[in-house]
Amino acid sequence: MQENMIPLEEARAIVLDHVALLDTTVVPAWRAVGLPLAEDATTDIDLSPFANSAMDGYAVHASDLAEASSQAAVVLDVVGHEAAGHVFDGEVKPGQAVRIMTGAPMPAGADAVVKYEIVEVLEGDGNEGSKVSFHAPASVGDNVREAGLEAHAGEVVMQAGEVVTAAGAGLLASAGCAEVRVHRAPVVGILSIGTELVDPSTVPARGQIRDANSSVLLAAAIQAGAEVRFGGIAPDDEASIAQAVLLLVQTCDFVVTSGGASAGDYDYVTALARREGEVLFDRISMRPGKAITFGLLHGVPFLGLSGNPAAAAVGFEMLARPAIRKMLGHTAFERPVQTAQVLHDVTKRQERRFYDRACVSRDADGKLQVRSAKSQNSALLGTMHRANCLLMVPEGMRGYSAGDEVPCVRIDLPEGAVI
Repeated sequence: MQENMIPLEEARAIVLDHVALLDTTVVPAWRAVGLPLAEDATTDIDLSPFANSAMDGYAVHASDLAEASSQAAVVLDVVGHEAAGHVFDGEVKPGQAVRIMTGAPMPAGADAVVKYEIVEVLEGDGNEGSKVSFHAPASVGDNVREAGLEAHAGEVVMQAGEVVTAAGAGLLASAGCAEVRVHRAPVVGILSIGTELVDPSTVPARGQIRDANSSVLLAAAIQAGAEVRFGGIAPDDEASIAQAVLLLVQTCDFVVTSGGASAGDYDYVTALARREGEVLFDRISMRPGKAITFGLLHGVPFLGLSGNPAAAAVGFEMLARPAIRKMLGHTAFERPVQTAQVLHDVTKRQERRFYDRACVSRDADGKLQVRSAKSQNSALLGTMHRANCLLMVPEGMRGYSAGDEVPCVRIDLPEGAVI
């Protein structure tokens, strides 16, 4: 292993040490889905604000039905009804019942609800003025949701750092938190480097290729929760690269380039970082994606990725995505790792850690199994597109034999997922 190659975990720690939470902003609660709260959210009322029915039925005095049975039914008079938006203002007295709908407030005097399906209507339509019979006793609190069942006024319903789900957005709305404070999305600048690159809308001439990396990285940044700014395509020219990168540095919170970060003659990216800022590492013991530069340019975190598409995708996944998540306030930065039985031999000829694009599935017995893509060529994006995991072969190992249990990084599952 070359002296300047560092382990992935060390590289990730360096990146995370040099990014910070961004300033906060206020957004509608439903817009915060997928984001951690920047501060505790409290409710201004009891949740729920009143005792209410858990089902459609009849609100009654449980004591009235103490002797009810299939042989001796108890008959009650229906004196009102409770429905969404309609409140019964009277009091349920002994011998009376109120027709009630799910979620409606419990009327005064009633202490239980009997579901509609087991009540027999003797006279009328079941509403006011009807007589209904009950064939079983009820207990106090049956089918009643008490006031404050979820939270009481002033209590925290969602803590700072909790990630808002769709249900959580509804909880916040119930608590009166129509707007919440979150950390703003980082602006991530993306630049493609290479004289041979042309726009995807252009038919490439001999010696040219379409710029696919920018689409990969822009999409990955958005998927991670960032806002993006595309700096275009810069030719392999030192002045052009410097101008494009520094322009992004002025307007972005994090800058990512692809191409121009190799050991060849045109590694202007690393040279720029050394000249204009600070290089914190420039090689990682990883394949694909060894040639990765990270540093600070005018105080802005900067990541220079390989021009090989799969290498750029893996490098972004392992380093840029965790950085974006930290800036948003997340605390989980690594995808879940799952163990599966490999279906074939896996070999490698280098000491570096390998991340093979692969697919995990279950056999007929439910056992996890994994198969690597036939080609691990770092120029291929189709294998990355179809992969749901990266099969990891650690440093110092030469591979696995078919049937071995192997670690798989599940790139299709969110960080912090329990598997």
